[in-house]
Amino acid sequence: MQFMIFEKYLENKKNIIDKSLDEYLPSEEKPPSSIHKAMRYSVFGGGKRIRPILTLATAELFEKANERVIDTACGIELIHAFSLIHDDLPCIDNDDFRRGKPSNHKVFGEAVALLAGDALLVSGYDLIIKNTEVKEIKKQSILKVIKEVSFYIGTENMIGGQVEDVSLKNEEIKKEDLFNLYMKKTAALICLSIRAGAILSEANQRQLKALTKYGENIGLAFQIIDDTLDIMQDQRDTGKPTYATKYGIKESRTESERLIKEAKDSLKIFNKKAETLKNLADYLLTRKR
Repeated sequence: MQFMIFEKYLENKKNIIDKSLDEYLPSEEKPPSSIHKAMRYSVFGGGKRIRPILTLATAELFEKANERVIDTACGIELIHAFSLIHDDLPCIDNDDFRRGKPSNHKVFGEAVALLAGDALLVSGYDLIIKNTEVKEIKKQSILKVIKEVSFYIGTENMIGGQVEDVSLKNEEIKKEDLFNLYMKKTAALICLSIRAGAILSEANQRQLKALTKYGENIGLAFQIIDDTLDIMQDQRDTGKPTYATKYGIKESRTESERLIKEAKDSLKIFNKKAETLKNLADYLLTRKR
C-alpha cells in the first residue's frame, strides 16, 4: 500500500472512530455539563486514534468488518484518554499542555479533570460491554477482552508503569529499566488494542502470540519515537529520563528501526494478509507527531 493511500486509510478509520465516539459520549449540554465538556475536550483533542485503528486493522486481518469491533475499539480509546488526563495532573507529570493545547486540568480545574478521567475509564468498559449487542460476537469473547483490559491497564502494566515513572531517578536508570517502563506505560495499551481485535475475531493462540510480539515492538518504538520528537520540537520537558535524552537521537532512530523490523517479522505467519499492520508499523517511523 503506497504511503499516500495508507494515509487515506488512516483518515478513513479515524473518521469512523470519531463518528462513533461522538454518538456515544454525552453532549456538552447534558447535566452535569462541566464533566461532559471535559470528557469531550480530551477525547476530541487531536489524537490520531492509533490504538482503535489497530483494533480495526487486526479484525480486518481476520476478514471481519469494522462494525463487529468498533465499540471495543472506541472503548479502548476512551481508556487511553483517561490515562492522558491523569498523566497530566500536577500530582503526576504536571504538564500544562497536551497535543499543543492546555491540559484538561488547566481548562476545567483539577477536580473536574480527575473525575472526567474516571468517567472515561468507566465509559470505556461500558462501550466494550456494548459490543455484546453484535450478534456475531460470542459473549465469552467479550469476557476475555474485559479480563485483558483489567490486566493491561492494571498495576502489572499501565498503572504500574505510571507508579514507576513518578519514582524513577535519572542517575540510576538503565536501558532495560526504560524498556520495562515503556512496555508498561505505552506498549501495554497498544498490545491490548491488537489483542482485543484478535480475540473478538476468534484468533488462535499462535496468532495471538505473533500479534502480541508485534504490539510489544511497535509499542516500544512508538514511545522512543515520541521521545525523539519531544527533543526535536522542544516539548514536554519534564526533567524525566527518556531513551532519547539518555542515548541520543541517532541511537533512538536505530533502535526504533530495529523494533519496527522485529514487529513486521513477527507477522510472517499471516503472509500478505498482514500488509496493513506492516504499513502501520512503517507509518510510526515516519510520523512527525
